[in-house]
Amino acid sequence: MRRESACCPVPNPIDAPGTGEAAWAAWPGMIRLPVLDVTAWSSVAILAAHPDDEVLGAGGIVCLLAAAGVRLRLIAVTDGEASHRGCGDVRALACRRARERAAALRELGAAKAEVIRLGLPDSGLAGREREIASAAGELAAGFDACLGPWEGDIHGDHEAVGRAARQVISPCYHFPVWMWHWARPADARVPWDQAVRVPLPRAVADRKAAAINCFGSQLEPRERGAGPVLPAGFVRHFTRDYEVLFPVRSS
Repeated sequence: MRRESACCPVPNPIDAPGTGEAAWAAWPGMIRLPVLDVTAWSSVAILAAHPDDEVLGAGGIVCLLAAAGVRLRLIAVTDGEASHRGCGDVRALACRRARERAAALRELGAAKAEVIRLGLPDSGLAGREREIASAAGELAAGFDACLGPWEGDIHGDHEAVGRAARQVISPCYHFPVWMWHWARPADARVPWDQAVRVPLPRAVADRKAAAINCFGSQLEPRERGAGPVLPAGFVRHFTRDYEVLFPVRSS
């Protein structure tokens, strides 16, 4: 979802016109990224700031892991109740988004993944990474690896959860979400020298596309003439035959 803009004159890159998928598809740098085999893990904990983050950023990986019999635990930090700010019942929206996530996991073949909802406030995670890391550290104890949103995503909630994820387990990998919108190919703000690529077989990419379509609350126009939270052009970034992760370097 979009981050609420702070009271400052600096425009939020998330709200600006973004980079089209055609530009990313034409960039040869992507195919040169080293390939990571994620199925070597036996258990993976996944942190998500909002319902749909883990499907957009790593849904194909989740599908691969589930098919390989990897134990999955999804730590849902918020219920995504603020995506339609000022429109409708936030409790009803939170319940709807939880149902959408469950349906998406079924599409990915990951219905057995354990989902633990922390219930922290959507759009209110900035500065709470210690609290998130403390809760997630206990829930992820004993897992082989951790996935979480990229801490450079220019989204307050994603960044807080990403900073928390790096404190939970090593190895930890970050998945970008909004980066595909505001960044450009070869963008110096992105750590391409650390990035790895996870190829997705066609059947897996198709299952991910079906999973994304489960999030009707984010894909449909909102009340009062507002457009969808996830416009069609943005969603195209997540229908590729690969996903990208950033390994977290130990500090």
